[in-house]
Amino acid sequence: VKPDHPNHIWDVDFMRDNLANGCSFKILSVVDEYTRRCHRTETDTSITGVRVTGILNEVGLVAGLPEIIRVDNGPEFISNALDAWAYQRGIQLQFIRPGKPVENAYIESFNGRLRDECLNEHWFLSVEHARRIIEDWRVDYNTARPHSSLGYLTPDEYASQEVEKFSPGMPGENFSTS
Repeated sequence: VKPDHPNHIWDVDFMRDNLANGCSFKILSVVDEYTRRCHRTETDTSITGVRVTGILNEVGLVAGLPEIIRVDNGPEFISNALDAWAYQRGIQLQFIRPGKPVENAYIESFNGRLRDECLNEHWFLSVEHARRIIEDWRVDYNTARPHSSLGYLTPDEYASQEVEKFSPGMPGENFSTS
């Protein structure tokens, strides 16, 4: 399924990295496939399925909720918490086949950029330090980096342009660029 409007499909995935002291941390990313906008990154030593649902609720309050969320088969995504949360909101969870990250290509591409341009370029002293650096990178990604697939607009510019196309009662009506 390919997205045809904002909030049609969100891709959600985890990455791991290490602090300077060797302790590992996780990064959860939430990306709208249509606008390429990264709605959120969450960085911490542990992020459970229950916490994933809280993060998605927070994003939904600002951006509206998607029709479909595409995820892998990680424990946080196959959890009862996420399943119940999605069911209650009428959101379809679309699981990629194990070992087939190409089925979630947009988030894999995003993760590759995050790894190359941010994680590999910094030596994180603490989780809080990693949060600040990763959030600064996310804001830059959304606001200052044109994408050829978006007609050389930034994700925020493209999202702003696209929201005007959707009137109340049409898909994407809950979409916001804030």
